[in-house]
Amino acid sequence: MKTKKEFTLHQIGDEHIIMHNGIGNVDFNHIISLNPTAARLWESVEGKEFDAETLTTYLTEHYEVEADTASRDALRLIEEWQKVGIIE
Repeated sequence: MKTKKEFTLHQIGDEHIIMHNGIGNVDFNHIISLNPTAARLWESVEGKEFDAETLTTYLTEHYEVEADTASRDALRLIEEWQKVGIIE
């Protein structure tokens, strides 16, 4: 899978959000808030092919987390991203 190119990550203060890059006014229905870890994961895969294993590897290399926990978290995050339509 891959992040959709029309969505980009922005940091506003301490908040990380993904917004649709449409023209005209901001459509607040297309803003997704991310926690800092999810934002780092997005940055690590933005514009690249990835899967749950890619995210799991990132989590285990950058955080003190067991591989099983990282894998469950990666799958849950992918499900959420698919649900809101920001990956394909």
